[in-house]
Formats: sequence, structure tokens, C-alpha cells
Amino acid sequence: MNTKQLEQIHAGKGFIAALDQSGGSTPKALLQYGIEESKYSNEEEMYELVHEMRTRIIKSPAFDSRYILGAILFENTMDRLIDGQFTADYLWERKGIVPFLKVDKGLAELEDGVQVMKPIPDLNDLLERAIKRNIFGTKMRSVIKEANPAGIKKVVEQQFAIGREIVKKGLVPIVEPEVDIYSADKQAAEAILKDEISAQLSALDQDDKIMLKLSIPTEDNFYSDLMGNPHVVRVVALSGGYSQTEAIDKLARNHGLIASFSRALSQGLTAGQTDEEFNTMLTKSVHAIYEASIK
Repeated sequence: MNTKQLEQIHAGKGFIAALDQSGGSTPKALLQYGIEESKYSNEEEMYELVHEMRTRIIKSPAFDSRYILGAILFENTMDRLIDGQFTADYLWERKGIVPFLKVDKGLAELEDGVQVMKPIPDLNDLLERAIKRNIFGTKMRSVIKEANPAGIKKVVEQQFAIGREIVKKGLVPIVEPEVDIYSADKQAAEAILKDEISAQLSALDQDDKIMLKLSIPTEDNFYSDLMGNPHVVRVVALSGGYSQTEAIDKLARNHGLIASFSRALSQGLTAGQTDEEFNTMLTKSVHAIYEASIK
């Protein structure tokens, strides 16, 4: 583990950029960026276009380590180049931004009010490749839609079981049990979730380090006690479908919680913008998210 990167993520001021749209979410990301599905005819062309979008974001002067601590990449992005360097190396060596990798394979069908992760059969090989590509940590997402204790327990147990495998490789996993912001019993689900996370944290080995990526809680500062846990490097928040304005407003009320936004970060960016327009829009978003993250 890179100790300089660990310290930056643990104690640095700023937020984590989520640039990890994959599979079914990539067409949506491109459409938001102003590129319709008619502009590409196969998966390779689609991924080439989304890499161009991510490259434009990463190379922007707005994408600066004074505000952005880390960036989460999709596997396809990890294996591509920016100016002759693999993306993770470009991020760290040229930008001073810590690279993470999304490792999950998507969500299983809804059961017991939750969607656990699909199996990750090639996890060991993927982690070995991530290490060779100088990745610092990983991210994996599950979704909680109801305050169902059995379902939430399954989500958290699966997340931590895989997280332990990742820790053994010397990487820092971002555990992401997202609570759907539209859940009718979101606050009750968050209470169950926090109890399950606390139980799993208490079972970790002494030196194990993880991160948590959680929906912005209904009750302000609800996750503050998790931030002080010695196993927790950082607690970050997803935007979860909130608009940028909503996400920033809610985040700013939660002291110590920092952003790990995707849609809320890229909101307003389009392929047709000039570089000046693009950079101005991204600068505005980066600065607003940063300010909310350091409250």
C-alpha cells in the first residue's frame, strides 16, 4: 500500500470523483454528455467515446488535486492510456490524484428488499491486474430499497466478505451499500445498515483498513461515529440521483462526510462545449462539491 496515497485519502481536504460508469450506465452517461446511442454501433466504439469523455475531464485544469483526492475508474478505463500512460499512472504522476477501481459486476435481482452484488468470478485476477496498474483501492456497490433486516444483513456481509479478500491483496476497498434515496423507509434502513456495518467493523483484523461509500443520510451527521472507527480510512457520500444542488446542500450539513459524486460532478458537461465552456462548468462543479466536502 502506498502510504502517501493512504494519508492523502485519510486526511486530505477534498473529494473523490466517481468516473466508473460501466455496462448499462455508460449509454446514460454518454447521453447526459450529449452523445446519443446512434453515434456508436458497438461496445468498443461506446467505450472509446466514454474514455474520450473521461480523458477530457481528467486532463481539465479543473481536475486538480487541491480539490480532488481520488478518482474511481471502470476496468476498461484502467486498461486505457492518457497521453501514453495508463490512466491510474496519469492520475497519480501527473495530477497527484489517487486511483481506485470499480470491481463489482453489477447487481443481482431484487430479493428481501435489496440487490446484492452479482458473483465476481475473476476477482483475484482483476485485483492482480489492478496492482500491476498501480491502483490504490477498489469500489463495489449494492443497493438497499427497503428496511428489511435480513436483506440488509446479506448486503453488508457480502460487502465485507469480499472486502476482506481485497484487503489481503494490500488494497483499500470502498464498501458501498447504497440506500435508495427514494426508499419509503430510508431512515429506518439507514439505522439497520449502521448497526450491521458496526458489527462487521468490530470483526475485522486489527490492521484492516476500509472505506465506506454511503447515501447521504436522512438525519444529518448520522454516520459521524463510523468516521472515528480505526478501521475506517474515510466515509464518502454518493449523490444517489439527487441533483447537484440537492446533493451539495445535503452533503454540506454532514460534517466530515466528503463527496464521491458521479452524475452530480459531470452535470452540465457536454461534448459540444468548447474547452473554455467545458472547463468553466467543471471548475464551478468541482469548487462547489469541494466546499461542501470540507464543512
